[in-house]
Amino acid sequence: MLKTLLAKSRAARYPIAATIGVVGIGCFAPFGLFWLAPLVWLGLFVLLREADSPRQGLLTGLAFGMGFFITGVSWVYVSLTVFGGMPWWMAGPAAFLFCTVMALFPMLAGYAFKRWQPAELWRQALLFAALIAAVDWLKGWIFTGFPWLTVGYSQAAPSPLAGFAPLLGVHGLSLIVALSGALLARWRVGLPVLAALGLAGFGLQQVPWTTPVGEPISVALVQGNVPQEMKFRPEAFFRTLDLYRELITQNPAQLTVLPETAVPVFLDQIPPDYLDELKALARRQNGDIVFGTLTGFGDSYFNSAVSIGSSPLQVYSKNHLVPFGEFIPAGFAWFMAYANIPMSAFTRGPEVQTPLAVAGQHVAANICYEDVFGEEIIRALPQAGILANLSNTAWFGRSLAQPQHLQISQMRAAETGRPMLRATNTGMTAIIDAQGHVDAVLPAFETGVLRGTVQAYQGMTPYARFGNWLALGLMAGLAIIGLSGSRARAY
Repeated sequence: MLKTLLAKSRAARYPIAATIGVVGIGCFAPFGLFWLAPLVWLGLFVLLREADSPRQGLLTGLAFGMGFFITGVSWVYVSLTVFGGMPWWMAGPAAFLFCTVMALFPMLAGYAFKRWQPAELWRQALLFAALIAAVDWLKGWIFTGFPWLTVGYSQAAPSPLAGFAPLLGVHGLSLIVALSGALLARWRVGLPVLAALGLAGFGLQQVPWTTPVGEPISVALVQGNVPQEMKFRPEAFFRTLDLYRELITQNPAQLTVLPETAVPVFLDQIPPDYLDELKALARRQNGDIVFGTLTGFGDSYFNSAVSIGSSPLQVYSKNHLVPFGEFIPAGFAWFMAYANIPMSAFTRGPEVQTPLAVAGQHVAANICYEDVFGEEIIRALPQAGILANLSNTAWFGRSLAQPQHLQISQMRAAETGRPMLRATNTGMTAIIDAQGHVDAVLPAFETGVLRGTVQAYQGMTPYARFGNWLALGLMAGLAIIGLSGSRARAY
């Protein structure tokens, strides 16, 4: 049907590509149509196969990427205007430019596929899958990385393909999705392959890659729902302290986790009697409280998670900072003059940090954006038995950002075979089990505390041992096989 439409109207190619990109967002949270993903990448594969030249392949990939990213990360505009204070006439072009940069990656895949397109369909499918997965990996690395909407995230639990996550990670899942989609161009081949992959993924979910260690602990994950426009105002500071103290008092647990910058001042500026009160609240359960705050010395300051309670005070400082939000890239000071973003010049914490020893467990803390980088999360393994993410996505308003971030955390849990605790300011606060399933979640944009029990795990999944190398090796192998039957085409 798609081939027939293209034969009738070549001009329809680019609107169709953009539309397929828009539809592709349905594969991800909050929509969760994981079964749609192979069909979306089948559509892109057919469009590229039928392109007349590498130039058409390039423009097809660009159109797909524009539809995909403008729809999927539209919350960038919200953060720039509503909370960053940037005028709309600057924020609109800035958000559009950002999405255009992201669209360059599928554009690169489209050009390369058409430039070296093999003759046989099965080789085409191998090359297409390798290119889609490779540009996804590249997007998560270049310019400090933005791996949001990586194809494989669409297959977080409950997709049966999530069983491949402990083996190959999210980029391996991107490869599987793109390959199964391309093979559906010959449905008599593609359907059995897709069914076999689904069964294999289900079987892999039954493999105990990691095992429980110690006794389960009680946890309380606090969602303060402090409005972003009030968060850094001095007049709201003591109301915020009172809110968190009340929520902690009413919800005792061995491990209590508060969101990123829950206390938005430097640690030494927090009233000592308040810290003493929090320590006493933690010690009544023979436990600890972990909360987000600022730490620093001299001209350096850090976005940190601090623990207090029965264990000695410990600090984790964020290592992977967000460009423009937490550090200013060289040459962009002029841009930040138009965006009113508090604390936008943090210092990076150490690359390797010891997990927090709290509540009788070793907890690997990560802050907000850091959990989108799987190879950075596994640095804390095998010592850490629990993962904990402290976030504040209030910057992005009521958008797709919160459910998308929760889905990313699900993938980190599945890759590592560790439970993930998410304590967020406005959502989505959740407990995720070691297989990547959401055990419990609070409604977004409501004040509340999520209580439950969590079991720590020990052991190393293949992904935890080798990171992305297994997936990258597969990409390289499929690309070599696909290219062996290709010939270069003129631009």
